[in-house]
Amino acid sequence: MSKSKYIFLKIIKLISILVIFLYKIFIYFCAFLIVIIIRIIRPLILIRIGNLWSFRIGHFAANTELYMCEKDANINAPHKFIFDFFYFEEPISNHQLMLMFKRILNILPSWFLIRIQLINKIIPGGAIHDVGYNSNIDRDIHNLLDKYPSHLNFTFDEEIKGQEELLKIGLPKNAKFVCLLVRDSAYLATYQSEIDWSAHDYRDSNIENYILAIEELINRGYFVFRMGAKVNQPLNFTNPKFIDYAYNGMRTDFLDIYLGAKCEFCISTGAGWDAVPTWLFRKPVLFTNIGPLGYLPTYSAKFYLMIKGHFSIEKNRFLTYSEIFDSGLGYILDSSDYKMKNVKLIENTPEEILEAVIEIEERLSGTWKDSHEDEKLQNHFWNIFQGNLSTISSKAPLHGKIKSHFSTTFLRKYKVWLQ
Repeated sequence: MSKSKYIFLKIIKLISILVIFLYKIFIYFCAFLIVIIIRIIRPLILIRIGNLWSFRIGHFAANTELYMCEKDANINAPHKFIFDFFYFEEPISNHQLMLMFKRILNILPSWFLIRIQLINKIIPGGAIHDVGYNSNIDRDIHNLLDKYPSHLNFTFDEEIKGQEELLKIGLPKNAKFVCLLVRDSAYLATYQSEIDWSAHDYRDSNIENYILAIEELINRGYFVFRMGAKVNQPLNFTNPKFIDYAYNGMRTDFLDIYLGAKCEFCISTGAGWDAVPTWLFRKPVLFTNIGPLGYLPTYSAKFYLMIKGHFSIEKNRFLTYSEIFDSGLGYILDSSDYKMKNVKLIENTPEEILEAVIEIEERLSGTWKDSHEDEKLQNHFWNIFQGNLSTISSKAPLHGKIKSHFSTTFLRKYKVWLQ
């Protein structure tokens, strides 16, 4: 390379660096001016900025819906006139959900709002301009899900598209279907492989344990969709009414949302996608194999619950619910902590899952009847639960009014744990 050409390229590079630097200075100067204007007009109009946790579908759905419910309830509203602006965090977990939120929220580019947010934090007195979270991030402590309708709707064209897509993947028109979500390690290991997610292993469950329940639902006239963006293995089960949507290559961002909106109910082990049917579209859900005990989702009458058994290696038996709380296991969120306490989490058996699925199906169809003994068991469980909530160390409460229902068939089988 000639000396003149080398000098020319150096000059070009320096000019590029200078242009980029001046551009950043200009953007931050504009952000500074906007923050000043926002502060000046605050007595008349409060402008706030917030980020949507769009990189994980569970938080994307639940946190955003909770914000809108709280807005309906006039919660976290320190001013009469409020305008909130949001930006998406990359990567976007579901583009259909992003599109639907864009229709009802004020969304601006992240590169611009982040800079305004930064300047606002630097200048004292800016906390009021942060949307923030009134409740514990994604805990419905005000029981708003049962008070307010869903905020998302499909357009006419999306409804047509949804029906066409369902026909393509084998669901007849007007057929009833249930969505099944069983968590394993595949999603986070694939999409965020740079992070060690083994702390969440205690949340995983064996999909094979759900075959009996799938067969029963099919016998009762339902199709069953296995949900998930990424799973470790296909389910070893074949039936025209079972669609292994998570594994068969038919999964799309659009159908993830549409299926969640149109299912009769959902069966889940407590993973991100279940926020779509339960939070966004108010569908009933049977939570199986969930935990920890102190974090049970208690805030909706459409939630039905069943936890894993806590087997003490030291005592060589299962722990009662009171013992789970007393030993500090009620709020453990790390797999290694269970090992440290010599406790092994035991999954619900195929028979237990089957019985719980029959129960929720019959409750929803109006054929289930609780006995007086069943009501006593239910009340006893929640009395134990509420009596131990004082042990929580979190700054924000995890529960409002207890509205969920613990599996009656499970309580009947394990009455001895109600101590």
